[in-house]
Amino acid sequence: MLDLISHPAEHVVAMKASGVVTAQELQHAIDAIEAAKQAHSRVSLVVEIEGLRWMTLTALMKDVGYGLTQLGDLEHYHRAAVVTDQEWVKHLAHLEERLFKAVEIRTFSTREHAEAMAWAAELPKGDHEDPEEDGYHGA
Repeated sequence: MLDLISHPAEHVVAMKASGVVTAQELQHAIDAIEAAKQAHSRVSLVVEIEGLRWMTLTALMKDVGYGLTQLGDLEHYHRAAVVTDQEWVKHLAHLEERLFKAVEIRTFSTREHAEAMAWAAELPKGDHEDPEEDGYHGA
């Protein structure tokens, strides 16, 4: 299951993944990311992963396909916070961080959820958007 969750900063798309992720659920998340990219110069992500087992084959193909289309568009992304206690997910996030150097990717344990949400809300200095204006005032 992949559900969008609320985040007070408008430039942050937050979601929670668990169990089995379907293509329809993934498309809903992709649509939210694309809408945020249209509205904001920089977009950050928060992905909470708890008990994720797998993606359906269609979802996996959609995820890979979307990821490949984003390679030339990485300047729209600022940060990705991955909140999980699953070690294999942490290893995958570290690999992605090395592959996609234009995007800051950081893992957080589930105990560090509030820290992850705050970190994702931060924007680069000089960016015209201010996390405080987007409504994020900390935990």
